[in-house]
Amino acid sequence: MSPIIPKSNDKVNHSRDPNLDGVLDLVHTIMHQFRSQQFQALREGQHEMTPMEGRVLGFFARHPGSTQSDLAKRTGKDKAQLTRLIAGLRERGLLQGEADAADRRNTCLSLTDAGRAIQQKIKRQAETLNTQAMKGLSAEQQQTLRSLLLQVKANLDDDA
Repeated sequence: MSPIIPKSNDKVNHSRDPNLDGVLDLVHTIMHQFRSQQFQALREGQHEMTPMEGRVLGFFARHPGSTQSDLAKRTGKDKAQLTRLIAGLRERGLLQGEADAADRRNTCLSLTDAGRAIQQKIKRQAETLNTQAMKGLSAEQQQTLRSLLLQVKANLDDDA
């Protein structure tokens, strides 16, 4: 007799297909490897950057003039943790702040020249690792992988 699989209205995969188990765990593992290798050079170099510091610099590189609250909303990180992190980056001369003209209680943050230089190093390292990760995959395979991952993301966005 075959096992009874409970019916559910949720969109959870109840197929018990072992090929589908752990797909997102694998994606998580790949991203962990990527981030670990990406920031290894910066941790060991003159900048001694942590992955979270690199992500903060990346956020303000993409969203100059944003506030700490904007960062907190985007990352879901605790405001106290972000306060310490941002203060450290400002002390090191990587971030600069300016009072928000509309609300002087807020500080608009952006990268300094030194912060931009480090962010560019992070970006170049990411490009190098991306090339390494895609080695051996044809352009068509890379596009297929991208399309499939975008579909997985869209599926998760639909439930959000």
